[in-house]
Amino acid sequence: MPPLPTTTIGSFPQTGELRAARAAVTAGTLSAGEYERRVEAEIERVIRLQERLGLDVLVHGEPERNDMVQYFAEHLDGFAVTRNGWVQSYGSRCTRPPILHGDVRRPAPITVRWARYAQSLTEQPVKGMLTGPVTIVAWSFRRDDLPLRDVVFQVAEAIREEVADLEAAGTSIIQVDEPALRELLPLRRAAQEEYLEWAVAAYRRATSGVADRTQIHTHLCYSDADQILAAIDGLDADVTTIESARSGARILGAVREFGRGLGPGVYDIHSPRVPPAAEVEELLRRTLAALPAERVWVNPDCGLKTRTYEQVEAALANVVAAARRLRERAGQA
Repeated sequence: MPPLPTTTIGSFPQTGELRAARAAVTAGTLSAGEYERRVEAEIERVIRLQERLGLDVLVHGEPERNDMVQYFAEHLDGFAVTRNGWVQSYGSRCTRPPILHGDVRRPAPITVRWARYAQSLTEQPVKGMLTGPVTIVAWSFRRDDLPLRDVVFQVAEAIREEVADLEAAGTSIIQVDEPALRELLPLRRAAQEEYLEWAVAAYRRATSGVADRTQIHTHLCYSDADQILAAIDGLDADVTTIESARSGARILGAVREFGRGLGPGVYDIHSPRVPPAAEVEELLRRTLAALPAERVWVNPDCGLKTRTYEQVEAALANVVAAARRLRERAGQA
């Protein structure tokens, strides 16, 4: 990687055409084969866009996914999904939480096909993208006949199998997101230490089966992560990307002792506003004042699913430009 490597969090815009195609498959008016061809075309569009912009680590854009939890629940035993079970997530965004009713098993690989296809299109590294065990359980209606810890560890075993298959398929960077780590923290302080201990252990169980050459990333967003920074460090991910721009870079006041790669976000994706390159550069300068340059990654706050391609292309161009300017100035120093 060059200094200040650039990447995104995972998702790219979910267009109306993609959502309509997914609905048509469900309705039986579009064949599975034709839908998969459209997904492949969208993946190629995302890869070519990232190459053109000059990003260092690419993603496939997740066009095949309806939701970061529901998609995995649809491919795991022990879950059921609903057609109309919508709940409000935030603002006007709604999701359909899966129903976790039985023991969790992974009958077959879930993401490997799409990861392999995306990597075949480019020489740049393409991250494998998975949702972590705590988040999958936290954002589901879960069974209550087993302790929460046991349910999360069942999901961790399924994710561990997926991580191993991604690595075997040649994926050198695998991102396992855990945005609900802080959200599931018990309100009672007396229970928090025990929760964080087993939640971190479940994440490490899911991700620790890879060889040293495989890089593990994680992502947390909009979650007061500064309150549990020691637990985040304990996840043992090589790189953590985390929301920062939207909260005014508050996280930077707590990360000076963070010992791993860190990407505090420089682009607030919940706004249609495109941040100027100078603004991104200023956020990066603040980050470099808190962390050594060799540990800093450059990325948006969160995934780009809710934005338009026009907004995304303009914003990412500015993110890449800012990172390159700082690289050049560091080289002249």
